[in-house]
Amino acid sequence: MVNGILGKKLGMTQVFDEGGRMVPVTVIEAGPCFVTQIKTVKTDGYEGVQVAFGDVKESRLNRPEKGHLAKSGTTLKRHLLEVPFDEIGDVTLGQQIKSDIFTEGDIVKITGVSKGKGFAGVMKRHHFHGAEATHGSMLHRKPASGGATDAARTFKGSRRPGRMGGKQITLRGLTVYRVDAVRNLLLIKGAVPGANGGLIVIRRQMIGG
Repeated sequence: MVNGILGKKLGMTQVFDEGGRMVPVTVIEAGPCFVTQIKTVKTDGYEGVQVAFGDVKESRLNRPEKGHLAKSGTTLKRHLLEVPFDEIGDVTLGQQIKSDIFTEGDIVKITGVSKGKGFAGVMKRHHFHGAEATHGSMLHRKPASGGATDAARTFKGSRRPGRMGGKQITLRGLTVYRVDAVRNLLLIKGAVPGANGGLIVIRRQMIGG
C-alpha cells in the first residue's frame, strides 16, 4: 500500500464541527496519481515506488520522459516523485492512487515550498523590534552591529537582511479533517506551506516520523 500522494493546494476555508465550532482547513486536490515505476533491489539497489501527478502538454516533455511514462501506460504527467509504502508487493505499475488512501483523523506530514517574499530586512525576516525613534537615534529599522570587530567578517548564521521564503518546508503532526474521494479533495486542519496552486506532498506520518 502506498502511504503518500502528490497534490495541489487550492486554498483555505472554514468548516463547522458537530459542536458548531469553526475549524480552519486547507483544501488540497490530492491526486489522482499513477504509479510510473516500481524500484526493486535487483534493478535499483533498493525498493521504491514512483508516482506521477498533474497533466502536462506533450511539448513540455522530452523523449526520454515520454518513454518513461509510456512504460506504465499512463498519460503525460508533470511531476514525478517517490513516496513511502508498506508492502511493495501490493503495488502495481499504472495503479491509480487517490485521496481515499487517507481517512479522517489520520496524522500526516506535508511538504511544500513556502511563499517567496523577496529581499527582506531584519524586522520582517527575523522579527527584530527595531531601534528607538527618539533621542537622536538614526537606526530605526537597521540591524546595527554585525558582531565582533576583530574578526573583520560576518559570522555564519548571523541574522541579517536577505532573501525570505521560497524554501522547502515540512510540517508534521497535521490532521486529515475530511476526505472527499469523489472530487479527490483532502481537508487538512490548519495551514500548510506554499501558495495556492503550489505542489504539495502528503505523507502518512508514522510513529516517530
